[in-house]
Amino acid sequence: MFRAAALIGWVALSAVLPGAAHLRAGRWRTGLLLLGGYLTVVVAVACLAVGADAGLAGRALGWLGQISLVFAACAVAWFWLVVRSYVVLRPGRLPRKGQILTGLAAGVLAVVVAVPFAIAARYARVSEQTLDSLFAAPGGTAQAGGAVRRDDPWAGRDRVNVLLLGGDWGDNRIGMRTDSINVASVDVRTGNTVLLGLPRNLEHVRFPPGSAMAARFPFGFQLPEYRPGWREDLLFSVWQYADDHPELFGGRRHMGAEVLKETVGHILGLRIDWYALVNIWGFAKMIDALGGLVVAVDRDIVYGLHNEGTVRAGTRRLNGTEALWYARSRTFSDDFDRMHRQRCVLGALLSQADPATVLTRFTEIAAATRRIISTDVPRPMLEHLVPLAWKVKHAAITSLQFVPPLINTAYPDWDRIRLLTARAIRASVHAQAGPSATPSGSPPALGPHRHRHFLPPPSPTPVLSPPGTPSPIDDGCGAPHTAMAR
Repeated sequence: MFRAAALIGWVALSAVLPGAAHLRAGRWRTGLLLLGGYLTVVVAVACLAVGADAGLAGRALGWLGQISLVFAACAVAWFWLVVRSYVVLRPGRLPRKGQILTGLAAGVLAVVVAVPFAIAARYARVSEQTLDSLFAAPGGTAQAGGAVRRDDPWAGRDRVNVLLLGGDWGDNRIGMRTDSINVASVDVRTGNTVLLGLPRNLEHVRFPPGSAMAARFPFGFQLPEYRPGWREDLLFSVWQYADDHPELFGGRRHMGAEVLKETVGHILGLRIDWYALVNIWGFAKMIDALGGLVVAVDRDIVYGLHNEGTVRAGTRRLNGTEALWYARSRTFSDDFDRMHRQRCVLGALLSQADPATVLTRFTEIAAATRRIISTDVPRPMLEHLVPLAWKVKHAAITSLQFVPPLINTAYPDWDRIRLLTARAIRASVHAQAGPSATPSGSPPALGPHRHRHFLPPPSPTPVLSPPGTPSPIDDGCGAPHTAMAR
């Protein structure tokens, strides 16, 4: 049995140090070749890892197909290596029982060492398929329709603006409404970001001069009531109206995204580069794939058509359905309270979607992502957006919501919206992640990570900054406690 244990020990050593079994068996040339090649690869990978940055990670998104093949080849190679290491040690000299036991052990070891490579190959392949399905648009950058320039992907601009939308399209719904409308304005140098929120119920929406929608609605977006007291001429229905009227655009169909980008950009005085639309009902699947979200609920949130459900106050791990209702419920609240809760859910998602969770639930997240996200970000831009996203994660993120009393949604002051947007962006340029990122009059941030929640106020009224002042993204959302309620 000692000889059998020694044989398996050498085979196991070969799994982590290729060539060891060949050297033990006296096959010096093969053993040294395997060991030398392995050490060369290890040193090369170590040097690459030491010099790796987010830019390399971005470029790697274009190599996913090749990476998948490399990992698949490694799985086969390591399986063969373990089997071959077992064979060269001549297990036939062992008693029959020893041959059976060592053969089984070597087989299990071969499978065990090959599985991680096989999983990595599958993850790379799934990632490639997911990205190809989401970012199917042809080449383009912040320069509309232009080719991606590696030396200057931002076309000389110091900011990029992305329209972040939550919609509720589905098989059981007619059309699509953009119920959540935000713009992330990102400084490409520092990653400092301002999240600008527009209420879904803005009235008399103005369109860019010279556009087809401005020609159709020269005095703002106004439609007849489709039934007494019910209107659809609000900001949330601009997308669907454009989709429903291709005649306004020379017969071109599916113009909703482009029209809403132009409209929101005109409202804020910004040029919107891209949009990302999340199906709010499918968003629940994403949260379930992440294992739920821990949210500090400051008061009971009643939901459902007949008030049949409640998200209880306290620090709770919400599943996808509960998180969705927490963010969307209108019962005993209004659209502005909803915007506040949606911001809390977004902050929780940003802070809790850690790499370990993403990796352990990778396949489920990828499958959910394909079903719920639509975007016009071109695939070649991912190489540059990954390092930018890394900057954003470690930069200051503030939020400015254009809600009453700051803005009257029935009679919006468009000039004031543009002025406040410009001020918020100027303030963001020199903001610092951490306590200094909080403007005067805002609650103090907790430590250097600006995504942390604030302790809940004694009343259910959210803690807000002075009107028109950008505040931390999770301002007033409450803080998760050690003891989590269920």
